[in-house]
This record gives sequence, C-alpha cells and structure tokens, in this order.
Amino acid sequence: MCTQEAFQAQRSQLVGLLVSGSLEGFESVLDWLLSWEVLSREDYETLSLLGQPLSHLARHLLDTVWKKGAWGCEQLIAAVQEAQADSQSPELPCGWDPHSAHPARDLQSHRPAIVRRLYSHVEGVLDLAHERGFVSRYECDEIRLPIFTSSQRARRLLDLATVKANGLAAFLLQHVQELPVQLALPFEDAACKKYMSKLRTTVSAQARFLNTYDGAENLCLEEIYTENVLEIRTEVGMAGAPQKSPATLGLEDLFSTPGHLNKDADTVLVVGEAGSGKSTLLQRLHLLWATGRDFQEFLFVFPFSCRQLQCVAKPLSVRALLFEHCCWPDLGQQDVFQFLLDHPDRVLLTFDGFDEFRFRFTDRERHCSPTDPVSVQSLLFNLLQGNLLKNARKVLTSRPDAVSAFLRKYVRTELSLKGFSEEGIELYLRKCHREPGVADRLICLLKATSALHGLCHLPVVSWMVSKCHQELLLQGRGSPKTTTDMYLLILQHFLLHASPADSAPHDPGPGLLRGRLPTVLHLGQLALWGLGTCCYVFSAKQLQAAHVDSEDVSLGFLVRAKRVVPGSVAPLEFLHITFQCFFAAFYLVLSADTPPSSLRYLFNCRRPGSSLLARLLPAMCVQGSRCREGSVEALLQGAEPHNLQITAAFLAGLLSREHRGLLAECQGSEKALLRRQACARWCLARSLHKHFHSIPPAVPGEAKSMHAMPEFVWLIRSLYEMQEERLAKEAVRGLDVGHLKLTFCSVGPAECAALAFVLRHLRRPVALQLDHNSVGDIGVEQLLPCLGSCTALYLRDNNISDRGICKLIEHALHCEQLQKLALFNNKLTDGCAHSMARLLACKQNFLALRLSNNCITYLGAEALLHTLERNDIILEVWLRGNTFSPEEIEKLSHRDTRLLL
Repeated sequence: MCTQEAFQAQRSQLVGLLVSGSLEGFESVLDWLLSWEVLSREDYETLSLLGQPLSHLARHLLDTVWKKGAWGCEQLIAAVQEAQADSQSPELPCGWDPHSAHPARDLQSHRPAIVRRLYSHVEGVLDLAHERGFVSRYECDEIRLPIFTSSQRARRLLDLATVKANGLAAFLLQHVQELPVQLALPFEDAACKKYMSKLRTTVSAQARFLNTYDGAENLCLEEIYTENVLEIRTEVGMAGAPQKSPATLGLEDLFSTPGHLNKDADTVLVVGEAGSGKSTLLQRLHLLWATGRDFQEFLFVFPFSCRQLQCVAKPLSVRALLFEHCCWPDLGQQDVFQFLLDHPDRVLLTFDGFDEFRFRFTDRERHCSPTDPVSVQSLLFNLLQGNLLKNARKVLTSRPDAVSAFLRKYVRTELSLKGFSEEGIELYLRKCHREPGVADRLICLLKATSALHGLCHLPVVSWMVSKCHQELLLQGRGSPKTTTDMYLLILQHFLLHASPADSAPHDPGPGLLRGRLPTVLHLGQLALWGLGTCCYVFSAKQLQAAHVDSEDVSLGFLVRAKRVVPGSVAPLEFLHITFQCFFAAFYLVLSADTPPSSLRYLFNCRRPGSSLLARLLPAMCVQGSRCREGSVEALLQGAEPHNLQITAAFLAGLLSREHRGLLAECQGSEKALLRRQACARWCLARSLHKHFHSIPPAVPGEAKSMHAMPEFVWLIRSLYEMQEERLAKEAVRGLDVGHLKLTFCSVGPAECAALAFVLRHLRRPVALQLDHNSVGDIGVEQLLPCLGSCTALYLRDNNISDRGICKLIEHALHCEQLQKLALFNNKLTDGCAHSMARLLACKQNFLALRLSNNCITYLGAEALLHTLERNDIILEVWLRGNTFSPEEIEKLSHRDTRLLL
C-alpha cells in the first residue's frame, strides 16, 4: 500500500527518478498510466506539451496523480517500475482482438506494447495509412517532424487515431498485429550488460558535441544538426523505363531502403563530396543510438575512423579492433566477445572516411579467423566482405572517386549524400544565429549573391559563412564568388581573432597575413607532407619536423582527433581535409623551396600512365617520374588523386589576379609568383586542349559527342577558380563537339557556375547533358550565363522545382539556339506549366519538351496543350509518369498525338 502521505514524503526522490533518465523514459511512464486509465486524455495532453523542461513535467505529473488518491499513487510507482524494467515485452496480450468493436479504446489499453511494436516501423505504417486515405499528407509531415524520435512518432500516430473517426484506429489495431517483433535482449549476463552501458556512455560522449571544425567551441549536436539530402544512388547505365526521382531519405531509413546492389552483403555505403557532411551524419547516428532514440535493433555500435586506423602498424584481430581501438570491457572480455560472435546481427560497425585510407580495396587476401591478428587493411577489407563478423551491419563513408567496382560488389545499398538543400542552408543558419535579425540578413545576402549561395550546399562552406557573418555583413566586403575566396576569408577571420586586440590590424588585408606568414607556411608544409604520405593525423614528432609549434596550433586549424585509443595522447588533425589541401596549396604558392616547375606535378593526378588524364597531359607537365624522396615533386606524386584535385583548384584560385596583390605583399619575389601563375595557366590550358583532341571522330551522320570524365569537371573548376576570361576562351577553343555529356559527375551548384564561366565562350553551341547530378534550383541559376551556347539542355533527376525552371524559362526565351529541354524525374508541378506554355508559344523553333515522371496534373497538361495546338513546329511533349488518371490520359492523347502520355 502507498498512502498519499507516504507518496508526498517521497516526492523529491520521485522527481529525481523521473528526470534521471531521458524524455523517452518519462513518456513510457505516461503510456502505462494512460493504458491503466489513471490519466485521462486531457491529463495526458497537458503532460505532453512540447518544449517544457522535464523537471516541470515530472512535478506536474506528481501533482496530477496525487489528486487521484492512494490508488493513483500506487499506479504511478508501478508504472515507473514497468518503464525501468530491462525488457518490456512487445508481445501483444492474450486478450488482443484485432477486430474489436472499440478499436480506439483497445489501442489505449495496450498502448505500451503497441508503441514498442510500432517503434521500428512507424514510417512504413504512416505510408500505408496515407496510401489508404486514413491520414493526409499534412498529418504525415506533422508526425514526421525531425524533432520527434521514432517512439514519439508512434505515440503521435496513436494520439491521432483517437480523434479521427475514419477507421484509422481499426486499421492500426489490425496492422500492428502483423508487424515483426523487435528482438528483446537475448542474454542476462552481467558482463555484457555492463559493457553495453559503458559502450553507450563512450559513444555518447564522443558524439554529443560537434567540433564546429575550428575546435574553438563545442556546439551541442542536437542544437546545430541539420538534415542533408540523402538519396539512393542510381546505378550508372541502368536500363529500362525512366524511374521516379529518388525520394529523399531520412537517417532512420539507412537500413530499410530498397534497391539493393547485393542483397547478401552487409555494408551500407554513403558517398559524398568533401565537406558534404558524411562525418556529421555518422555522428548523429551514433548519438541517436547511444541515447536510445533510434537504431535500437543494434545492441553494440563500434565507430571507427579510417584515417586513424591506417596509422595502426601492428597486426590486429577482430577482438583487438573492437576492444583496444573502441571500448574495453572491464570484466568478462571473453564472454562479451563470444556474444558478439554468436549474435553479429546485433552489431553495427561504422567506418568514416574510406577515401582517407591509403590502402586500395582488394578481395584477394581472405581472412576468416576473428582471433588471429592480421594487417589493419586486411582486417577492414575482410570485415566489409563478410569473411569476418558475417551479418554484422557496417556503414562506410567515402568520397565517390575512392570507391572501386571491386568494393561495390560487397555493398548492400549505396546512398548519396548531397549536402544541404536550399531549405537546409536556411535552417542551418537560423540554428547558428538565434540573435534577432542576424540570420535573416545573412540569408538575404546569400539569395542576392547566387555564386556564394551555390557554394553553401556544402555544410563546410555554410559553416564558414556563419563564422564570417560579421565580415560578410558589416565590413562591406565583396561577396566571395569562388571556393578560394571563401577559404581566404575564413583564414583572415582566424588570423584576426588570434591576434592580440591592441596589435591586430583593423583591415583584414595583406598586413594581417604577412604578420603570420611563418605560421601559415608551417601549416602548409605539414599539410603537403601529410597529403604526399597519405597522413591525416599528426603526432608531436611529425609536428616538430614541420616546425609547427604551440603558437601555430593556437591559430585553430589543427584540432584534437576523436576516437583515439584509450589512454593515448590524442594526435592533431586539420579541422577538415579541404583545409589541409588549402594550406598545401598556400605552401606551394608562397614557399621559397617550391620551384615553379614542380607545380606541373600537381596536375598529374595519377601515377604516370595509369589513367586517361595522365596520358592526356602534355609531356612538359611531367618530365620524368624519378624524384628525390621528400621533395615537393615526390610528395605530389604520392598524394591521393582526389586530394590533389582539391589542392590544384585552390592553387589556381590563389594565383588568380583577384588575389595577386594579397600574395605579392607576402612573397619576397613577385617574379617567382608570376612564374608560378604562368606555369599553372599554361598547364591548365594545355591539359584541356589535350582532353578535347582525344575525343574520337563522330559517327557519320551524327553529331560529335564527348562524355566528360570527373577529371574534366575538376579542370573546369580550376579554370573558374582562376577567374580569367581570356584563359577560359583559349581553353575551349579546341572543343568541337555537338553533344557534351556530364552525367553522374557529381555536378552541383558550384560546378554549374564553373561550367557556365567556361562554356559561354564556346564558338558553336552544344547539347549539354547533366542528367543524374545535384544541380537543384541554385545550380539552374548558375547555368543561365551559358544557356545561349546550348542547343539542348538535359537535366534529368536533379532535384529541380518549379522555381528553378521558371527562372530557366525566363532566360531561355531570349536564347535563339535552345531547341530542347529534358526535365525527367524532378519536382515539377502545375506551378510551372504556364511558364512552359509561354516558352512553347514564344519560341517557334522549339522542338521537344520532356517532362516525364514529375508531379504535373491534368490542369498543367491542359495549359501545355492549348499552346501546343497553336505550334506546328514542336515535335513532342513528354508527360509520361505524371499524375493522370486513365480517363485523363485517354482524353488528352486524343487531342494531340505529339503529347506523349
């Protein structure tokens, strides 16, 4: 028995008990009380208000229950005990009746078990309920708000079922019974439970705070995390009819996506460009698991960094990898390890940054013993293949160009992380700047400067914009156009804030940089050595060899590495790989030890003769392959191609006329700087000429076609960073093609700006094909300057909305050469139909408009049809795969055969 007096005497202990766990634990208590009818629906709604402190809710709950007498007090204590139990069985009770005459009442009485059942399946249940008409799209979006966990979404769905009288409650009552049961903890061993608790605590401590790149402050990941665009990566060359544009996925969908490359594999591959947010996405996954909010099908999650693993010299076994390089069990090591071997399906391993692992993937060396040591590369490769810990799930992140066809054979699902959407950029900046008006002004600035806006789809650039908001808003500086502009701005920001207040120049110009030039060169020397030796974490000895001292470290570009071996001193790493490339480029430009001729090795992105690009480069660019060990030439030859490409683009930007005055102030010999500039200009132009001359002759009767490789996009980006119109004209002088294809080339808004900068100087127009990229509305705006040089523009599957297409059409009305637009698989609706109809009406030489697999309805088709009936020139308008009923298709197709439905 629990009297009200005894209950009141224990109030402080009960408050502490209710707030000691997470919000999830408190809501579980409410589930039990609601199911036992201790709480009324009104009580529950009052106790479920968003944004209230947990301590406030706990005290309110105690007040509410106390008013219900001794019985209510007893029930609260029982509910707390149920919620704290090690295993709350999701099994449905014996009296379960899926065809109950009172489904809403039964959902409430069995609420705790139903929440457990729905926990891992709420997204699929929501989709099915929407498909059957029980919930609207607006209601789905409300439930799916990113502030809710999976269990909170399940509860909100149940709450909705109590107020809707359209059969939703009966549907849920029947469907919940068919859901698979989430596995309960299959052991009672104290050592395993203690290890689970320690692992969660360790992972939570590592994931709770975001380094904010500069290490100067720690931001809570919960407060700053913003969802990126995550999609299933389409296979190159997939045959068949056009498919719908891939849906944007949430992080919770990581292991439940369709479209398996190899259904027997265990690895999920997440690819994205440098700075697209791969590491932060994994950090979010780790935090959700450690705090019990998602991914609870895994009992153990082991996070690893590939850049740190490659530094391990001694052979490792699976046991040593998990225990010595992640989390050590305090007792029962053998029992814990045996459980991991017996239940690999309850284990998740994450490997971040495979592109920074200097060993290339191979499946030649098989290793199947979990206890025998082997080299770290062999251990990782066999884990990915499933030869070790088969059925354990793995998540691997990498830049796309580091993933080989051999590796893809062992990938279950490949996802593409494409950075921030336009809405994501705005949301991120608002999270960073909660002061009144600051975020609004910054967002207005971005929208007014499309080049900078295009750069911000990479989270690393959005962070720099946020960090430098005062320079951008208050000092009246010209807005950055190129990536190099942005990195120079953040460098000057760091230099200004690292200088004593009484000695720092007020103008962030040459004087500021000149005063800290030794620091910048020390960091550049370390960065270049790291790139050349594929080293991205640095020991004290390596810092000393590069003359990097504590004052250099204090600038903020070197930060302590996470996930280090327990008990060891954390090494330092550059706050992001792009900053390591930036400082390496700075060293190559300004160091007296760098001969201008060595820059030519920077554009030879593979070992001699090993790639098409190497064969295309002029012989003068690579004068022999033997270089003195440790020399600049040797380091450039040893660096990874994707890092060299980033470094080369930065070097081109630093040598631009825009920044010549800044660097000349720091360079003892302006003549040496001009020689470096001339060498880079010549090598870029010659490389593009060779690239164009290698295009095979056209097939008789067809236009000459060129399928550009990723190296071509990099060369164009480098030209854009240099910002020289004359060089761009010279570079494309030799391009004589009718069709330029850049499909699956990771073309985003920044690449679109570079393409427009160069292609607008073409002597003859081309058909430009950019299918299966990440152009988006911002990228469309970047392409407008070169639209007059296009006969056709293909933008299939590029996440483009009505806003982007309306801007494109407004510009296309004045482009005489443009005769075809292909916009399959985007997000177009009737909102752009009138603009497209205007295009068909005004451009009498227009031949084809392809709009298949969008969201256009009968009303949009009607608008196009009215114009089509007055235009005899156009050959076809494709509308297949849009939202038409069979009757509407038949009605439309009879009116004009050129309308392809």
